[in-house]
Amino acid sequence: MRPGRLGELLPLELPVVQGPFGGGLSSVELAVAVSEGGGLGSYGAHVLSPVAITTLVARLKAATDRPFAVNLWVPQEGEDVTPVDLTAHVERLRPYYDELGVPAPTAAEAAARPDFDAQLDALLAAAPPAVSLVMGLPPRRLAAEARRRGIVLIGTATTVAEAVALEAAGVHAVVASGSDAGGHRGAFLRPVRESLVGTFSLVPQVADAVAVPVIAAGGIADGRGVAAALALGADAVQIGTGFLATRESGASPVHRRALGTPEAGTTVLTRLFSGRTARGIPNRFVRDMAAHEEHVPPYPLQNALMQPIRRAAAEQERPEYVNLWAGQAAALSRPGVPAAEYLAALAADADARTGGAACAAMATTTAPTPETAPIPADGPGPAPTPAPTPGPTPAPALGPTPAKAAG
Repeated sequence: MRPGRLGELLPLELPVVQGPFGGGLSSVELAVAVSEGGGLGSYGAHVLSPVAITTLVARLKAATDRPFAVNLWVPQEGEDVTPVDLTAHVERLRPYYDELGVPAPTAAEAAARPDFDAQLDALLAAAPPAVSLVMGLPPRRLAAEARRRGIVLIGTATTVAEAVALEAAGVHAVVASGSDAGGHRGAFLRPVRESLVGTFSLVPQVADAVAVPVIAAGGIADGRGVAAALALGADAVQIGTGFLATRESGASPVHRRALGTPEAGTTVLTRLFSGRTARGIPNRFVRDMAAHEEHVPPYPLQNALMQPIRRAAAEQERPEYVNLWAGQAAALSRPGVPAAEYLAALAADADARTGGAACAAMATTTAPTPETAPIPADGPGPAPTPAPTPGPTPAPALGPTPAKAAG
């Protein structure tokens, strides 16, 4: 595969972005493996302090000289932490705290949240090759400073209107995140329930609506999904669950084992684990607490209340209480495979299914006009066209694998 227009922004070899995982699911090892394999490795840093972000970018730069991205969540309206009586919410979860042997968080612990402006300052100072955002538009100063410092800025849209708004706000590329995608939904112009557009409905509409490169995300786990996304106008794909299942991800063993099973073929949207809507595999906790979906407090309060339960359940290998984030193609995952092997097989599978036609077409997609070019003359110019190199080492096609019992 060729990197296409995304390769004009970053010196990539493959049009593949690893989805950024929050909540401790990211790892330096995974991001580096994907970047070293020719894709764009990513790290979800929205829960990290400014000091931790500085350290993270330094570790990534020391581990690879290839491009990588660091992701942040944009704060959303209605999630300001104000004094709230959490007694009823804590008591609702009391049986789970007791069963797992963990204390409930204090009110102060529940109200703590990262300082987004301080996170931005640290990230800009550390200057990773790319910054990606979910949940909203980039602040003006971020867009301006990213251009000035030569940082590629990637936004995430769940609707066409969000993609258009992101382009107007100055992003260099847009992730078209369909409702198939696992983890948290990033809707920010309309409520989530009004922003559930499937990936393969969303991608061609976004490709028609914006001039910047479009990265398809959601329900893509093998070469079939890659080929389909490129045929619909995407310049690249972003894969989350497929990489979450790999050996290097920060997912707990019990989470990783749940992916790629028949049970992973069913996913639901829920607010129960964090207070924000996210897609995951339903388990006992989701089913038992279903009646309380509309009553849990917003992020970050519910996220903080659930953190001790999630952590203890993962440590005790209790999948019934773990937030098993997964997209709708999770059953196609290959739990435990090395990330480099997965990436190579993904590329070989896509090429085999298209005869290289889709990837070649991507590389010749009309570039943006000077008026809409993603990066100005004072920023990094297009990457030099690489000399022809052999394609990826042939690897087995990524088809369904025998089911394994969830741990």
